[in-house]
Amino acid sequence: MNVETASNADGCTECSGKVRRVGTEDVCEQCGLVQAEREIDHGPEWRPFDDDRRRTGAWRTRTRHDRGLATRIGFGRSATAPREGSRQLVRMRRQHRRAQIGPKRDRNKMYAFREIQRLTTALGLPTSLDEGACALFESAQRAELLYGRTLEGFAAAAVYATCRTRSLPRTMAEISRVAKADQRELKAAYDAMNRELGLPVGPADPAGFLPRYASRLDLTADVECRAREYATALSEHGKLCGKKPSGVAAACLYRAALDRGADLTQAAAADVADVSRMTIRSTVETIDSLQPVTTTTTAEC
Repeated sequence: MNVETASNADGCTECSGKVRRVGTEDVCEQCGLVQAEREIDHGPEWRPFDDDRRRTGAWRTRTRHDRGLATRIGFGRSATAPREGSRQLVRMRRQHRRAQIGPKRDRNKMYAFREIQRLTTALGLPTSLDEGACALFESAQRAELLYGRTLEGFAAAAVYATCRTRSLPRTMAEISRVAKADQRELKAAYDAMNRELGLPVGPADPAGFLPRYASRLDLTADVECRAREYATALSEHGKLCGKKPSGVAAACLYRAALDRGADLTQAAAADVADVSRMTIRSTVETIDSLQPVTTTTTAEC
């Protein structure tokens, strides 16, 4: 926005006319010559995809125990030293690296944050989930919930809880397969966080598992659309109570595959959801006991 301010005491260098500040520029009123420009960009001097981030450094992030504010002695040309001083520089780097992590609380936080980032990468989760999981781990650490429990279990539980709060369907079994903690440790840590921190989580929606399971089973979009109708009907009739959401999703896909003539066995549907074939059969019987589901087209799904 161009805002005029008080005129400059010095005249124009071309016509000796009156110079007035307009926005961030000094402009002559008579000839229109721009005398000076004083616009200052207070933002960083780099863009997110730039590799050179000198002077300002990287942005602050919750995925680092020090929020990304720590410095380090690099290995570039500016960090080289003569032969007699190279060993001293190596010792300086080592001591500087050790001094960045002070109390044991910070060491635990750094280890857990690295484990969280490893889990999100192994599970193919969005990188934006890292900050939420790290913030949740910090809250659990401040509430002193880690005593008597493992860091790996809380790191996995933070990822699982963040997936639940952001409606990203992942089961404990899926996370425990790639985590360093077993499912028992994960469940104990998640129960502690859910109880003490009051996580805003609700029942998982079986429909959230359908796209991923349909892709693994190589089913068409028409089958997935029909399975979504079955999941919606079960929810509307209150038949989801006491049922595992992932098992309900697999059963809906199996029943929809029978309707569309797709090749899918109960064993394959049970394996993809990590449930038993009895779960698939009982859920299919519940679907068959409902009133006929209104048929919709694939485009409407």
